[in-house]
Amino acid sequence: MYKDLYHEWLSSDKLTPNEKHELELIKNNEEEIEYRFGKNLEFGTAGMRGIIGMGTNMMNVYTVKRASQGLAEYIKKRGPLAKMRGVAIAFDTRKFSREFAAAAAVVLASNKIKVYLFERVHPVPMLSFAVRDLNCVAGIMITASHNPKEYNGYKVYGEDGAQMSPEATAKVVEFIDGIKSPLSDEILYSKKSVKYVKFIGKRIDKHYYDRITKLVLSTEETKEVGKDIKLVYTPVHGSGFIPVTTILKKLGIKASVVSEQESEDPAFSTVEVPNPEYKETLSLAISQANAEGADVVFGTDPDCDRLGVAIRNDKGEFTVLSGNETGVLLLDYILGRLKDKGELGKKCFVVKSFVSTSLAKLIADDYNVEMMEVPVGFKFIGEKIKQYDDTGKRRFVFGFEESCGYLRGTHARDKDAVVASMLFAEMVCYYTAHGIKVYDRLQEIYHKYGYVCDRSVSTVYSGLNAMKDMNAVVDMMKQKDINEVAGVKVVAKRDYSSLKRTEGDNVTDINSSPVNAVYYELDGGGFICVRPSGTEPKLKVYYSVNGKNKSEAEATFIAVKEAFEKLMK
Repeated sequence: MYKDLYHEWLSSDKLTPNEKHELELIKNNEEEIEYRFGKNLEFGTAGMRGIIGMGTNMMNVYTVKRASQGLAEYIKKRGPLAKMRGVAIAFDTRKFSREFAAAAAVVLASNKIKVYLFERVHPVPMLSFAVRDLNCVAGIMITASHNPKEYNGYKVYGEDGAQMSPEATAKVVEFIDGIKSPLSDEILYSKKSVKYVKFIGKRIDKHYYDRITKLVLSTEETKEVGKDIKLVYTPVHGSGFIPVTTILKKLGIKASVVSEQESEDPAFSTVEVPNPEYKETLSLAISQANAEGADVVFGTDPDCDRLGVAIRNDKGEFTVLSGNETGVLLLDYILGRLKDKGELGKKCFVVKSFVSTSLAKLIADDYNVEMMEVPVGFKFIGEKIKQYDDTGKRRFVFGFEESCGYLRGTHARDKDAVVASMLFAEMVCYYTAHGIKVYDRLQEIYHKYGYVCDRSVSTVYSGLNAMKDMNAVVDMMKQKDINEVAGVKVVAKRDYSSLKRTEGDNVTDINSSPVNAVYYELDGGGFICVRPSGTEPKLKVYYSVNGKNKSEAEATFIAVKEAFEKLMK
């Protein structure tokens, strides 16, 4: 079957000579042909993401057109008004991002659906904002986020500006599956349809900056010391350069940009992986910060929805914060400042993914603020905002994921590294104005609530059955009765596929969207969670282990990890 598809593509008059040449180069590579044509690139709840290249299981202009036609059919089913409201499209600096965005625009326009297209690279949060500001029915972001340079992706957003819900995605997938081939004539594609395409001008950018500057919590302190703060920023060749430097300038903070990583380089040639979670990705920025005597380092990923941070520790050396540490610092700062201003009411709530640090709930409880937990994926945080803030039942204050994703405000419904950069910068100003170092504040938090050791361990899978194999491991773990791990009591087990929580003989429902994950609540408030990644072929195990101090928590983590890995075998 896959060989037939291979030859069908190779003989198609729709492929360019260069595209056919790429396929001819693998004619004697059976494994590669099977990988490329053994299945269709999956369109899941995070859209499509895959390696760039020719084939049904790859990211290319043809699989993008097929997905866009499926989305077009979904929108047309919603009626003429949906077509008129249209779709906003943005793209980042990855290879072929601009071309994929243009292809999606032409397909939608050929279906007489209005398209709002950004002319240059823009980050995820500005696409999410544009969907809402323009009252679009949907949005498309061409990006593979923090994945290696070989990848690109296609993320779809709903009318609320959050990534499309699982229910709506399932309907889009039905239409996509109804198109038998990415080369099918069912896919409408006429460049004469440009009258339905409108380029998005600077007005949206201005609206975005106006909205997020209203989120500043420490205006006086920022004005007082902002001009003296030394900050080094790297966009890591991504879409964050203009928006991040713009918002910092509006705060009166001049960022020193890493010139080697300022350019839009789809090869991300200065880093191994463009993921600001990794110290190696921030190494050039840290070197520059040391040379300039800077206080803090920021780095954003290609689509600028993740923020990596490095600060000086008690020895004056730079340490890269984990996503959990940055999230805890921002949460503590935001709640504290709102309390100081008398704006922390009973209706306030915060949201985190259930694999993010257990320390966050201790902080929220201390401030008497409700903490909601959701599956991994910022669309689930967006769902809570829609469910509670949009209806006036509650007030959304902050949301975060341990993978360096943060959001304050309801202007967007996805991770926003522009806002996160602004918040962390003003937080530095606030603490500096009060004679406090950010690192010392983090230690104060640990001293007050206890140290929490948060770690994740990933196992890479490969081949066409990678997702199936990972899910099998999770399913196997659900069947095991685990009462303790290395002497730490398991209080309860959560099965997020059946949405059941089991504590002894007591079984209760979990109020959540279903995902394939198993979660063990540990005595003392920690947890262990096993889940397959939704964006990479990795099985991930998350540990959040409590202790009176760092050494105790880390020693417990080592013992728990060793014992749990034996259970997984």
